[in-house]
Amino acid sequence: METQTSAFKFKLGIFISIGLLLFVLGIFIIGKQKNLFNPVFTVTTTFHNVSGLLVGNNIRFSGINVGTVDQIKIMNDSTVVVYMLLKQDVQKFIKADCKAGIGSDGLIGDRVVMLTQGSFDAPVVKDGQNIVSDEPVETDAIMASLQVTAENAEIITDQLAQIMQKVNGGRGTLGRLIQDTSIAENINQTIKNLKSSSKGLDENMDAAKENFLLKPYFKKKKKAAEKKKEEQKAAVKEEEKK
Repeated sequence: METQTSAFKFKLGIFISIGLLLFVLGIFIIGKQKNLFNPVFTVTTTFHNVSGLLVGNNIRFSGINVGTVDQIKIMNDSTVVVYMLLKQDVQKFIKADCKAGIGSDGLIGDRVVMLTQGSFDAPVVKDGQNIVSDEPVETDAIMASLQVTAENAEIITDQLAQIMQKVNGGRGTLGRLIQDTSIAENINQTIKNLKSSSKGLDENMDAAKENFLLKPYFKKKKKAAEKKKEEQKAAVKEEEKK
């Protein structure tokens, strides 16, 4: 009988010890989340829509968790006030003109408040100060925008497919140009004629230069070009001397 009583007391003691340990651990976790063991200060901001933000969600500054959301209150039909508890040791880095926005912890994670970096010469934020906010973009709005983009891409793809079908079928100006060999031959012949005309023009110019009536003109022109070239060389030399 005494052995059974001792065993019962031993089990009861273990159970109570485990319960107390879990209780202390829970208090520590909750206290750490609520910054109960660290000196904190409070700042507020307002949103029209908090987009699923909850009390206890993290607050981040430069990608680091610096506090938690303490309270969320609806002031009226268009204003929601968010009270934020921030660690005292980061106050010197947060400027009064910083902005608060709402983002996500990953693609499908919890909502978090993002604090931007303010101006270098701005004063430090004070305890109880209200800071400016940037309204979050709703997921539904993003999905609607993506749907419109996808629909537009589908329309453009369909139109490109129709154009390619016409081109491959020889319809339209571009299709006839690609499919009709006679047009390509005409273009090649035109290019040959242009080359031939250019060659004939060069020959006529050479003949004109040898003409005794025009020869003085071309000589004068050549001398003027050489003189200009010499002047440019002289100017370059002067610049190098300076």
